[in-house]
Amino acid sequence: QLQLVESGGGLVQPGGSLRLSCAASGFTLDYYAIGWFRQAPGKEREGVSCISGSGGSTDYADSVKGRFTISRDNAKNTVYLQMNSLKPEDTAVYYCAAERRWGTCSRAPRRYDSWGQGTQVTVSS
Repeated sequence: QLQLVESGGGLVQPGGSLRLSCAASGFTLDYYAIGWFRQAPGKEREGVSCISGSGGSTDYADSVKGRFTISRDNAKNTVYLQMNSLKPEDTAVYYCAAERRWGTCSRAPRRYDSWGQGTQVTVSS
């Protein structure tokens, strides 16, 4: 059974940084694209970033380009989302999800089959 567990969320001041982790169990991430998504209260789930199974392709929402970086460490079966220069509007529950895909990735939630439980990120002074 595919399981994903997010960690690393918390409370941070505007301008601060957090690194989220998405750890997989029950399968190896090697052939899976991983997406990071977020959902704020009253808003639709938004695709923040994704990385292909190969690691060679990434994509970012315009709202986070230049501030967030996605990466993967297949040896640790983990994908990371480094978030810098955080803003109050980044506040949301962040989820990771997996889709079996090698060369590309998608930020569309409907493409993903397996989801983690989410981790809260709050950016506030």
